[in-house]
Amino acid sequence: MARLIYSGIMSLDGYIADEHGDFNWSAPDEEVHAFVNDLERSIGTYLLGRRMYEIMVFWENADSFANESPVMQDFASVWQSADKVVYSTTLETMSSARTRLETAFDPDAIRQLKATAERDISVGGPHLAAQAIAAGLVDEYHLFINPVVIGGGTRYLPDGVRLPLELREERRFGNGVVYLRYRATP
Repeated sequence: MARLIYSGIMSLDGYIADEHGDFNWSAPDEEVHAFVNDLERSIGTYLLGRRMYEIMVFWENADSFANESPVMQDFASVWQSADKVVYSTTLETMSSARTRLETAFDPDAIRQLKATAERDISVGGPHLAAQAIAAGLVDEYHLFINPVVIGGGTRYLPDGVRLPLELREERRFGNGVVYLRYRATP
């Protein structure tokens, strides 16, 4: 059975973007990026909301990374090799390979995907993740906490949720980022 993983890069106060939607403060350095790449190799399917898809589709064009660092080229390869499911009521076409469009998040369909998938599944974007969290579908939370406080914006976790979690892994990086991996407990 595949795990459903919610991974995010956030500020110390729990935001993934500031009140203007800016997340440039969260760009990982080479060490963090290489670690993220290794984590993402287990992902066979990305579940994405429209906004997250529009950000991540940047990684689709391999030619864009020919002159970039090996770490960026590696992530592009990881992204391109996975299936993507995009949840949107406004998009009509997808601009990436291995991508299908769904108009509504269906928890039962995700349960079926988890039961049959050979590789893990990642849910991306706080709004879509909130639906998966509310449905009790998220198995693990991968948090990359940046040493910055931004004071407001888009939160990593939805309000009104109480989750018992078990710390499974932690790591500190040279740039002050801390990685925490939690498993949801029944």
